[in-house]
Amino acid sequence: MFYGLNKFVKNILPKRLFYRALLIVAVPVIFLQLIISFVFFDSLWIKTNKGMTRALVNEINTFIEVYNDEIYDKNEITNLFSVYQDLNIEFVNDGNFDYKYDERWFSPIDRSLRRELKSTFGLEKFWFDTTSYKELIDIRVKYESGFFKFLVPKDRVTSSSARIFALWITVPAFIMVFISLIFLKNQTRPITNLAKVAQQFGKGEEIEEFKPSGASEIRQAGYEFDKMRKRILRHLNQRSEMLSGISHDLRTPLTRMKLQVAFIKDKELADKLTEDINEMEKMLNEYLQFTSSSYLEKNENFNISDLMYEIIEKYNNTNITSNLSLNININGRKNLIKRCINNLIDNGIKYGDKVNVELSKSNTNLFIKIEDNGPGIPTNEYENVFKPFYKIDKGRADTKSSVGLGLSIASDIIRSHGGNIKLEKSSMNGLCVKIFLPV
Repeated sequence: MFYGLNKFVKNILPKRLFYRALLIVAVPVIFLQLIISFVFFDSLWIKTNKGMTRALVNEINTFIEVYNDEIYDKNEITNLFSVYQDLNIEFVNDGNFDYKYDERWFSPIDRSLRRELKSTFGLEKFWFDTTSYKELIDIRVKYESGFFKFLVPKDRVTSSSARIFALWITVPAFIMVFISLIFLKNQTRPITNLAKVAQQFGKGEEIEEFKPSGASEIRQAGYEFDKMRKRILRHLNQRSEMLSGISHDLRTPLTRMKLQVAFIKDKELADKLTEDINEMEKMLNEYLQFTSSSYLEKNENFNISDLMYEIIEKYNNTNITSNLSLNININGRKNLIKRCINNLIDNGIKYGDKVNVELSKSNTNLFIKIEDNGPGIPTNEYENVFKPFYKIDKGRADTKSSVGLGLSIASDIIRSHGGNIKLEKSSMNGLCVKIFLPV
């Protein structure tokens, strides 16, 4: 039960930190304002309104009692109450006292008036209207052959402090929530910036100097991320420099070996040595391409649909079919994506007779599928073939022309763009390579 309730609360709560923090600030403020408003309305405003209404009804009752006394002049009594009690009084000689009023039960003024008039004059002996006049209340009380009409200012039965109180309690609440919005935005912005920089760095994009900001905990996280980023970049630069040295050192003896092979008179031996040297040179080139830093190429926005059309057209092979969605743009390193697609199509042509290429797009992801009708790869080898220089003894890797880096390079490129790559059995009983890239 508690687990289900906890899950329900988590589902209805906002997912972003900004809105959660806003709830933490706004909900107590609004809740406090409601409690204060309720207490004020119940204990102060209603009681004050009730007391003022009772005083007014007593004044009306007093006027009628004095009016009944024959020793006083009726016109003088009317004038005195009109001047000193702020009552506009008129006697209407009309025996037909058949008025029906709209019972506004939601109005505190109407409820108080109805209750006090009923307790003082009884049923069907009074009528009032609080809506016909903007600043006045029309009260009519049956008297002998007619009725008295009292026009009373509304401020006699209601306190204006309620509106002022409502204004003072509402406006500061909105001001405080607005100020909280500004401060919360400033506090969550450093976290958002850190997340964006981490995402860019994870995709291999070039990042300008990152300056942590915000609270001390967020600054500390930003500084630690920046240190980690610099260590990784320093490691990549050291690797590139080391590989450049290896390239220079290994190419020189390979060149000397080629020259020495040229002087060997045994042609069969010379051919075998030349083949070995060429294979070593190819492995060296593939290795350098695989481990070379991909951070040298900057991201750009390009049309991947046009790029894949160009790649397929250059093969000029009728065995390569395609189903590509038009006008799909992506932000990434164009040459690396091109190299990845080329490697996968090359593998399909090398090991199969037919290759099918598909490109589609959903709301947030780009989907590329390349499948062939070759011998395929055993299911238990799907993860291993992404390792550098890994070869399996049968199927697709059974060739001297492969050094085991095609899928490794493709995987490295896709993952550096924040995507994912996986292998499956194709509909043509060969290998199917599926690529997912964020758009």
